Amino acid sequence: MENIYGFTHYSFFTEMSALAIKHNSFDLSLGLPDFDIDNRLKLFLKEAADLQCHQYEPLAGNPLLIKNIITYNAARINSIKLKENEVTIVPCATFALYTALKSILNQGDEVIVIQPSYYTYGPSIILNGGIPVYYDLDNDFAVNWEIFQKCISEKTKAIIVNSPQNPTGTIWKKNDWSQLYDLIKNQEIYLISEEIYDTYCYDGLDHYSSFLHPELKNRTFCIFSFGKMFHTSGWKVSYLLAPESLTAKFRCHQQYISYSANTPAQYAIAKYLEVFDSSENRHIMQGKRDLFNEMIAYTPLEATKKAEGSVFQVVNFRSISKKMTDVEFSKWLTIEKKTACLPLSAFYNSRQNSDYIRFSFAKKDELIIQALEYLQKNL
Repeated sequence: MENIYGFTHYSFFTEMSALAIKHNSFDLSLGLPDFDIDNRLKLFLKEAADLQCHQYEPLAGNPLLIKNIITYNAARINSIKLKENEVTIVPCATFALYTALKSILNQGDEVIVIQPSYYTYGPSIILNGGIPVYYDLDNDFAVNWEIFQKCISEKTKAIIVNSPQNPTGTIWKKNDWSQLYDLIKNQEIYLISEEIYDTYCYDGLDHYSSFLHPELKNRTFCIFSFGKMFHTSGWKVSYLLAPESLTAKFRCHQQYISYSANTPAQYAIAKYLEVFDSSENRHIMQGKRDLFNEMIAYTPLEATKKAEGSVFQVVNFRSISKKMTDVEFSKWLTIEKKTACLPLSAFYNSRQNSDYIRFSFAKKDELIIQALEYLQKNL
């Protein structure tokens, strides 16, 4: 079923999760954690309720949260120095993406989307009057800059980048941002940089934000998610970094769409940022990634490139089936082999098939072990 824009009313993500429930399968399809949040976060949320934090926050967000975001980003290994008017609290990353596009697009402007990518990108562009232009990554999920350059035209108004990337786990390094800037520096092209998995960078890699590039920063909307950081997606609190000029444009539209985000959750997150240890967060998730990869190696499925970041691992399934599409294989694996995944083609608008499926390792260790032991015995 499609709407007037040509996009389905429901996503394949929902379909696969429902299929997993119906067939009582181990569900590694979605990035939603199945483990509890830090108890300190719960206590801070109760504290917010007792303090009667129930009305709208200012348009920019809770002042304490903004202050602690500035402190947190300054303390990164790749330190991001921020001014107060460069930070805006938003309900979620999807809202930030949509509103950033609304702030810069005119009818018929083109926006380059690097695929595979999250399924909301194309619809958000079209709903804002833009035209998506899709660039497909190579098989090693690296950018071929010569081919990428051919996607840029005089109509290009923005580029959407996701790092660490969902679904491939690839991380953009300092040099990647520099190469991107070299391609767009002589044209008015904006960057929307979704960096929602910033705390999940592995094997000694540290997140390098687009906002650190001195020139690129001046044309960047940089999106972060507390839902991903703290496993609290239902709290609906994220934040946007942008230079003051773009922040003003963004808030102009924000005030008419949502105005502000969840007030009690903003307070709780502000307090939690004062005690949060991102290295512990990363260590736990890297352990889950390593557990998944160690066990998948004893199946015919092949993790050709270990995820550098995010909470997802892409796996090649062609040693099991040359004929099935990735959609058919994903459904077969979910129903017949009791392990739910997503086909990589769900992250493309330009293709209907691929050689890959995606698993989430943001799950309890016992679920990962049960799922992979089942696959080891039954594939």
